[in-house]
Amino acid sequence: MNPDYSSTPKSHPAVPIAIVVGFALIALAIFFTGDKSADPAPAVTSDGEPIVASGTVRPVDPTDYVRGNPNAPIVMIEYSDYDCPFCKQYHDTLNQIMNEYGVSGKVAWVYRQFPLPQLHPNAPKISEAALCVGNLGGSTAFWTFTDKVFQERAINEQTNMVKLTEYAQDAGVDMGAYQTCLSTNQMEETVKTSVEEALALGAVGTPYTVLIVGNEQAIVNGAQSYEVVKSIIDNLLGQLEGTVDTAAPSEGA
Repeated sequence: MNPDYSSTPKSHPAVPIAIVVGFALIALAIFFTGDKSADPAPAVTSDGEPIVASGTVRPVDPTDYVRGNPNAPIVMIEYSDYDCPFCKQYHDTLNQIMNEYGVSGKVAWVYRQFPLPQLHPNAPKISEAALCVGNLGGSTAFWTFTDKVFQERAINEQTNMVKLTEYAQDAGVDMGAYQTCLSTNQMEETVKTSVEEALALGAVGTPYTVLIVGNEQAIVNGAQSYEVVKSIIDNLLGQLEGTVDTAAPSEGA
């Protein structure tokens, strides 16, 4: 699906213990402070079955669309809804983060589909369109289409569905193949699987981001600000690079 994806991210088993502890704090702090910056998610599958959270994210693989170096020491896997107002804000934030950290290969951003039709009825079809574009044109086409969807609507507006064809054309894909892919629902099951994957992780709304360093993961829930995301990344990079002193102060110091 994504010919621009070159390799599976490497494992970083030697993650400092301070990062493991720090991840636990991030998971708690961000989870509980993000409630008002995310659209709520349903607690059932597309077939109405209850979801049981597993807590383990699917590893990044060649079916994913990755912005930046897939072998980056920090990987942000975002589950997002194209019509979610908070996701639009967060999309801008992560683009800013990638402009700062992506070019040096320190951070990678993975976009996964998590449309919430109860709130945004057109979102599943937009997700299908994005995956059709990616399947036909690769990663660059997918990200061009995705950026267009978020850029071309106001924060509290829903996507103009008529313009999806224009966005696909801007992404450079074969329009006949795109229309066939969309009209025959070729990506419908893929989108449903991605939604159920997010719910099984325990996603409580969109955007929902799994932050990965080596074999550890933490949750960034909701549209956290650029300043918050940057501070998390700076802290983790500092620990990985040994520029942050994580040693506990000695007794009596």
